[in-house]
Amino acid sequence: MSDITIDIPRIVSPAYYPMFTSHARYLSYKGSRGSGKSVAAARKVIVDILSHSYVNWLVIRQYFGTHKDSTFAALKKAASDLGVYDLFKFTVSPLEVTYKPTGQKIFFRGMDDALKITSITTDVGVICREWIEEAFELKSKSAFETVEESLRGILPDPQGFYQTVITFNPWSDRSWLKSEFFDEDTRRPHTHSFTTTYTDNPWLNDDYIASLKDMIKRNPNRARVAVYGDWGIAEGLVFDGLFEQRDFNWDDIAALPKSVGLDFGFKHDPTAGEFIAVDKQNRVVYIYDEFYKQGMLTQQIAEAIGQHKGYGLQITADSAEQRLISELSGVYGVPNIIGAGKGKDSVSQGIQYMQSYHFVVHPRVKGLLEEFNTYVYSKDKFDNWTNTPVDANNHAIDALRYALEPFMFRTAGHYMSNQERIQTIKNLGLR
Repeated sequence: MSDITIDIPRIVSPAYYPMFTSHARYLSYKGSRGSGKSVAAARKVIVDILSHSYVNWLVIRQYFGTHKDSTFAALKKAASDLGVYDLFKFTVSPLEVTYKPTGQKIFFRGMDDALKITSITTDVGVICREWIEEAFELKSKSAFETVEESLRGILPDPQGFYQTVITFNPWSDRSWLKSEFFDEDTRRPHTHSFTTTYTDNPWLNDDYIASLKDMIKRNPNRARVAVYGDWGIAEGLVFDGLFEQRDFNWDDIAALPKSVGLDFGFKHDPTAGEFIAVDKQNRVVYIYDEFYKQGMLTQQIAEAIGQHKGYGLQITADSAEQRLISELSGVYGVPNIIGAGKGKDSVSQGIQYMQSYHFVVHPRVKGLLEEFNTYVYSKDKFDNWTNTPVDANNHAIDALRYALEPFMFRTAGHYMSNQERIQTIKNLGLR
């Protein structure tokens, strides 16, 4: 086989050169949206397989089912972009990648089945490289250490080394990742940590960059993470302690009543569709699906509702957009769609009611999870927290509130009056 030449400065920006040049045990990259960290990591995986005959990779996410459309797809694209796709075999059962000339492998595992991580064996070389994508999803430091225990053994190359690449969006400064890899006084030895932003990705288009800059003005709290790659601040979260990300399947929620909420946006704000199942007895809401996208036209919204199997469910939409509701129903045939109830204090009352539930967010639901991590109460002029949320970064949360409306403030087919809503909240012990 002829030699393969990879020009690192051509395939990644300077911010990611250390991925390809450093022998540090840990390379930890937190970054903003569009920073290119996952693309760079995928190319690093392919390059290391090509460069070192002893290397096998373990690619980790919290939920195994999320690999196929994320890391696996990213590695296929990386191999194609580098012109070496034909040298690799990509299989989905089992989900793995094999380097044909040598038999080296890239394995995919999820922390939701940690036992499968420690039982991997290789025919060629050693599993000595690890990529943990969306590391913020990992539940704890102990979960990470379970993975680390799988990387062991004497390397056949005297110049060989073990290395773990960690990539994530830093949604909360409470994360164990901060002290483990970024705080100077506590981070692990032999760790190089980096923060990258969209400015480190020269391949972004102008519209995407404009949307990020607009976020700085319109949603500074969210921009802290999504634009600047800084740690999110958990203090003042409206739903603090009331949500979690967890994988679950349809059988878990099949018997529960379901509904859909819609919040409309367009150029700057996303249109959010949240699909929920409600366990009223145990006060748990399962958010099992979502669409969350800017620039959606009415027909595209109707198509998205159908694609996400929303037809046949009660759909409650933002009543400030009666024209869109009429078009969805009358022109595009979306059934069972009504406008959300409005009235004095209806938003704050809805949030109070929502706080009586625990929310379980499926891994495929990205927009709502981001908003849960950045939706905060406002402060007064003395820098004290108020009871009023900042009216920003809440499109998925508004859609979730609309989806919950049939279960909280509707009775006998009508939306409750203000006094009825107040009494309902009192009955729950929330006021």
